[in-house]
Amino acid sequence: MMPTFTLVGDEHAAPGGAGLPPTWSSSDKDSVTTSLGPARVWATLGHGMLNEVYWPSTGQPQLRDLGLYLVGEGGRWVDLRRERHYELSTPAPHLPLPTVVHRPSPGFDGPDYELSLEVIPDPLRDALLLRYALRGPYRVVMIVSPHLDASTPENVAWVDGALFAHQHRHVLCVAADVPFTHASAGVVGTSDGWQDLHAHGELTWAYTRAGPGNVALSAELGAAHGTVALGFSNTARGAWTLARSSLAEGPDAARTACVQAWSTWAQPLRIPAPDATLGHLAQFSAAVLRMHEDRTYPGAVVASLSTPWGNHTDALGGYHLVWPRDATLAAFALIAADQIEDARRILARFIATQQADGHWPQNNYPSGDPYWTGLQLDETAFPVLLAAKLRELGSAEVSGTTDMVRRALGFVARTGPTSDQDRWEENPGVNPFTVAVAVAALVAGATWLTGEERDDALRLADEWNERLDSWCYVTGTPLAQELGVSGYYVRLAPPQQEGGVTGQVLLRNRMGETVPASALVSLDFSYLPRLGLRAATDERVRDTVRVVDHLLREDTPSGPLYHRYNGDGYGEYDDGRPYDGSGRGRLWPLLSGERGHLALQAGEDPLPYLEVIARCASPGGLLPEQVWNGPALPEWGLQPGRPSGSAMPLVWAHAEFLKLLIARHSGRPAELLASVEERYATPRPAAEWRWRNETPFTVLPAGRALTVESPVPFTLHVGWDGWQDVQDVEAAPGSFGVWLVRLGRDALTGRGSVQFTRRFESGWEGTDHHVSVQGTTSAAQPGQLRTH
Repeated sequence: MMPTFTLVGDEHAAPGGAGLPPTWSSSDKDSVTTSLGPARVWATLGHGMLNEVYWPSTGQPQLRDLGLYLVGEGGRWVDLRRERHYELSTPAPHLPLPTVVHRPSPGFDGPDYELSLEVIPDPLRDALLLRYALRGPYRVVMIVSPHLDASTPENVAWVDGALFAHQHRHVLCVAADVPFTHASAGVVGTSDGWQDLHAHGELTWAYTRAGPGNVALSAELGAAHGTVALGFSNTARGAWTLARSSLAEGPDAARTACVQAWSTWAQPLRIPAPDATLGHLAQFSAAVLRMHEDRTYPGAVVASLSTPWGNHTDALGGYHLVWPRDATLAAFALIAADQIEDARRILARFIATQQADGHWPQNNYPSGDPYWTGLQLDETAFPVLLAAKLRELGSAEVSGTTDMVRRALGFVARTGPTSDQDRWEENPGVNPFTVAVAVAALVAGATWLTGEERDDALRLADEWNERLDSWCYVTGTPLAQELGVSGYYVRLAPPQQEGGVTGQVLLRNRMGETVPASALVSLDFSYLPRLGLRAATDERVRDTVRVVDHLLREDTPSGPLYHRYNGDGYGEYDDGRPYDGSGRGRLWPLLSGERGHLALQAGEDPLPYLEVIARCASPGGLLPEQVWNGPALPEWGLQPGRPSGSAMPLVWAHAEFLKLLIARHSGRPAELLASVEERYATPRPAAEWRWRNETPFTVLPAGRALTVESPVPFTLHVGWDGWQDVQDVEAAPGSFGVWLVRLGRDALTGRGSVQFTRRFESGWEGTDHHVSVQGTTSAAQPGQLRTH
């Protein structure tokens, strides 16, 4: 029957008001899929069923789930999602076309059955096909839970020749090539199809309209085998046209086109395979990275097509957002696998979404609209590393790269080395990971600069690299004494006004708990060797590895895994309750990849770390953000060494696994750039030190120049050896928008100390600063001050 394409009247409206509060699907997913054609639909599977479907971009989930139920005689019905006894397969690791086969679990009390479900994205249309086939004395019932336009739960559902749902300019049509022998629209929790099955053992209600609110659509499929189509459009007629035309052309045509496109994409892949398991997971990981790229906004790679603990929340953002860090690391993995064009699209989007001052937001929608707007310095530096990697490989330069690099390095130079947030998005201060990425970007990006800017970028990189240990390396602590090491790199040093490395760090998600910065460790230091700033055999690195292995490593049935840092609160509670702003941090498989890179660079075989990561994968090959490390809690679906309720898949985890596997073969990390490696392969000359509010110092090593900097103009009131020979010097504009006064080596010769304060447009700063100058013995002589 041809629909009228208008909302039907209220004469047969479902009761229930707005319904239960909506949620997303569980992040315990089996698989993800999409086509590589012009269509803009992404689908995920979980517990053997279709759940979240994204359209028209990876940042916009429109469906909570579509469940299939088997209805038999005498009011008996089977909830396949709760039975959870099924097998999942794909034609090949790089062909994401999942088929799920459901069969009774051992001890099932009832007639035998077999239901196969094949998920096929239409490459030409914004439509998704589900081909099903049932064997056994049952009928198939379908219950669809739309969640259109995630900004509001006010969906309307109706039945009119097909199943429709609508919110604003988002419309879903569900049609089939078999008749619907019974169909109804309902309100979740009151008049939905599940309530009908629970009350009557079959579908009996026939409401033609439900909502606005949290709605669901149900239908009994009139044959044991057939195909269901989901069409998405801005109008009901458009959604119907897409669904029906996809059914008319048929699932075989869509499947053939998908196979051809994915096979073509996979041809350049060059991935080693130490064994079948690791080789298959690597091929699939490359496909997972590609599947997370948007087609409405090419180059936008979201962190995950999932929402952590999604079945307990209606959070708008989830992980289907673009984090510059995650996207860049995915690009490096794709480059390592010889998918250069994919990485170029990611860089092109960076050029388009850079903010006027040079930074990128903490994360953003695929469209480029910011979501969280925090500042993370590494996320501004990472795109520079991507541009440098492409240049190093001889790839033609993406238009606009020079301007992008210059503005990004300007932001890094003005605001670093401190960052408002570390890479875990929790704390301000100086972090080894962040500084490593920033230093590498300043060096690698300097090739796009000229003259004084280029020299300043390199001088700044040398200074930060040299001073990093004074900021983030501690010695003589109780932990160092306990483990018999000289010292170790801490997770981060708080801002100087909070005590720096001698201060306290607030543990986010732990109800205001704090810990001394000197006692907080993480694998963040691992990027010092990864990017070529330290040797993996450096005593400081090796000692920190010992500390990390002692504090953060934990054995599980999947093997040894690592925590983000001691005291982490981002994860489920010990009793299995989902993270709700507090909790206890679990184990992260991607960190085994970081530990494996350290092993590789120290001359060890990282194969054991790759094997551990692989054992954490879901049956469908998805790598989770976190793995459960407590006792088994079946009621929460938690098993030790297996995925927790956090995000799955996590693009970052798949990228880290893929990079480590390829690095094992090539002998070097994907992120290691020749320009950075060469600059720090041997000791550098003494760096010029820069005094900033964020990184002050009280002792200047011998033979150094001293530069006083500020982001705004100032007058330096300076004296020597107890305010002798006082002078006032106007700051001059330097590179990257900073203002500075440079006290050259000649000016410091023979001086024992420098005293200074500054006058800004608003007045004197009200603080005197004192810097001792080491290694000066000659008589004090007035020196020449320079402002540039």
